[in-house]
Amino acid sequence: MNSLLDVPAHSDALETDSRRDAAQRMRTTMTAARLGFTWFGTRKSLSREQKEQAADSFGAEGDFLSAGKKLIDTQHPKFKAVTSVRTRAVNYWKALSLPYPEPGVRLIRQDAIDEFARRMNGFKAELEDAVVELGEHYDELRNAARRRLGSLYSAADYPVSLQGLFAVDWEFPSVEPPEYLRRLNPALYEQECERVRSRFDEAVRLAEGAFMDEFAQLVAHLCERLGGGSDGRQKVFRNSAVENLTQFFERFRTLNVGTNAELDRLVDQAQQIVGGVRPQTLRDNSGLRRQVATQLSGVQSVLDGLLVDRPRRNIIRKPR
Repeated sequence: MNSLLDVPAHSDALETDSRRDAAQRMRTTMTAARLGFTWFGTRKSLSREQKEQAADSFGAEGDFLSAGKKLIDTQHPKFKAVTSVRTRAVNYWKALSLPYPEPGVRLIRQDAIDEFARRMNGFKAELEDAVVELGEHYDELRNAARRRLGSLYSAADYPVSLQGLFAVDWEFPSVEPPEYLRRLNPALYEQECERVRSRFDEAVRLAEGAFMDEFAQLVAHLCERLGGGSDGRQKVFRNSAVENLTQFFERFRTLNVGTNAELDRLVDQAQQIVGGVRPQTLRDNSGLRRQVATQLSGVQSVLDGLLVDRPRRNIIRKPR
């Protein structure tokens, strides 16, 4: 594999042009989406007096002790049902989008906005239902906390009800310079345009890096699961080891920024290797299992080389 010093100057120019084109496509075909949550805090720091009391038992000073208390049992099935909605909403948002160098913001395709909003409304309704069910057990959770916390329990830590304390919201913030700035201060407007261009250039690099890292992890995991154990026996693997890779292929085809031909080739190769192969078939057919493992190991080897070479090829700037 060529190092940076081996690549001709015109190759660098072509790569720069490719990234610039990808950034412009991303800018014109995608929109920013931010996902946020209102969430009841389940932990609270101890008061100064409580920390002093705890510190005394260790012969320590209260100012050098950090301590908190857990207000309710987060392992309760109804509370886990609430957090499950948040987890699935975040996972859906991330699967549908690409990273953007601004905290809490990701990019989704403009033609996916309606579906995104529909799914988010579904998660919102699910969350509301889950909170209602959790509220039916709220007294039970507070009584359990009273028993477990002892003298640390304080009724003031608990709201009368959970209504309004859990919510999901989303928005599509503009990442483009405001048009009025062009009229008020053309020079500042140009500065803002350059800043946005730089951020989309960074978004392209972030997207390529995220795809490469995820692909490498999925391939490495499946290779490890398909390989034999130290005792020569086959390892057990879940269907998700194959299914997650298949889902990656679909997402890659939809969101790929198209700036790394070698990564594209490796994804194509891996898809041909596992395409149409069912997990149970791999369990039942040891010959096919060895074949897939050997072929994927070849993909993994080249991919490892790309990951090692990446820091010299792409300089990732931190967002301001």
